[in-house]
Amino acid sequence: MKKEIEKDFGRVLLPLITVFQKDLSVDYELTRKAARFVVENGLCDAIIVSGTTGEFYTLGLDERRRLFEKIKEELDDEVPLIAGTGAIFTKDAVKLTKTAERLGFNAVMVVTPYYCRPEQEGLYTHFKTIAENTTLPVMIYNIPLFSGVNLLPETLASLAKIENIVAIKDEAGLNPLQTTAYIKAAEGKIAVYSGDDNMVLQVLAQGGIGVVSGGAHVVGDLIKFMINQFIEGNIMSATEIYHSLMDLYIAFHGNGTRVNPTPLVKAAFEMVSGIPCSLPRPPLTSASDEERSRLRRVLKTLGKL
Repeated sequence: MKKEIEKDFGRVLLPLITVFQKDLSVDYELTRKAARFVVENGLCDAIIVSGTTGEFYTLGLDERRRLFEKIKEELDDEVPLIAGTGAIFTKDAVKLTKTAERLGFNAVMVVTPYYCRPEQEGLYTHFKTIAENTTLPVMIYNIPLFSGVNLLPETLASLAKIENIVAIKDEAGLNPLQTTAYIKAAEGKIAVYSGDDNMVLQVLAQGGIGVVSGGAHVVGDLIKFMINQFIEGNIMSATEIYHSLMDLYIAFHGNGTRVNPTPLVKAAFEMVSGIPCSLPRPPLTSASDEERSRLRRVLKTLGKL
């Protein structure tokens, strides 16, 4: 199972946005339409439902289950589907994981428990319990910027001994050399994906295999080409593409004023796709006119508008 990750899921995994109506209820039909758009336009190799870019932290368990159902109905087996089943309570994460398996998802992605800041032993037990309650491949999602806790390489080494724990998405910008530490500690048994759009090449250079990219909603084709250029040894070409994308990644963060880029990713996707999807759930705020103007300029430069 562990040796097939790149073959099974690819190099560009897209954490699908969740579309909300004006009353802030989930618009399942437009979310399905968003999923259809990214697949038909070749913007990803696999889709993650209910990830950070999907604002899972604002969704109830029933809303997340229904999202799983709707996206599975829409895409079936067209692309690999990964369910974001992370939760602050281990029991809830197990329940969501079992739902994903019942629906026929290909894998689950499980974020480190947030806010409670567990010890490493607690993290190990959390992921071990989830893995033992499913036959699906499990991807760990390490994002200390939001969760407040970092999964240490030695803890990952212990988790790598569990057969169906196969990959980790790491917030590489916060710990830029942790990819190397993870690969060495786990003796190459865990595939590493960058959790930061702007760290893809750095993670690949250390032995990672790809990226979980919110930005793929609008530039997934360019990201895939950049990664392929790097893998094929065309380093300068890959670097040029990387440089061209940096203005967009900076714009996603409001030129440094936002930590969470989701509202601006949604605004950019709305511009490119024509799907009215830019409304986030509070306390996140929608893109300002100035932020939209900056996004529009960058997207035009990239040939997306």
